[in-house]
Amino acid sequence: MTRPMPGGRRRVDKVLAPDFADNLEGLSLSDLRERRHEAEQEEADLSFLRRMLHGRIAIVEAELRRRGPDAAPSASVLDQLSQILGDEQRSTRGSGRYITVEPSRVDEHRRDVEQIVADAVVSDVAARTDAELHDALERLAVHEGEVSVTRREVQQVMDAVTAELGGRYRDGTASVDALLAPEAGA
Repeated sequence: MTRPMPGGRRRVDKVLAPDFADNLEGLSLSDLRERRHEAEQEEADLSFLRRMLHGRIAIVEAELRRRGPDAAPSASVLDQLSQILGDEQRSTRGSGRYITVEPSRVDEHRRDVEQIVADAVVSDVAARTDAELHDALERLAVHEGEVSVTRREVQQVMDAVTAELGGRYRDGTASVDALLAPEAGA
């Protein structure tokens, strides 16, 4: 489940809590940076989860196309896996953001996807019926939609925090020299 829960204890619950982005102007610079880091980490995790879902969706769609009435006889999905999952087959549009963190919950996300669709459905698509594949595709697509909505909400929070940080640098209440000072002494 990736949708935030009011009062929940996960990072997504915290980042999307109504008070997380309230009164940003009253926060210290270090608190503001910490909030930005938390939002950035959550975005990285959600982006990773989306990529996992997109890969599984691509595999199921490729098998359904291979079985289609107009399809020419072709190799198995396994034989075409590198083409199916290759960058040229998927959108290269990203958030346009430079992410400085790596996903932190890789195993958790993998389990999340596997709960939605039993891994056997995706790992052995040739052995599944069309109905099973359509069902898997539908569940994956619904979950991908939920993840995308949550990711956009996290990005909006991150934008608000980043705007406050940028404003402080523009108006002089924060300085790059002060940011770099601890590093210079190290």
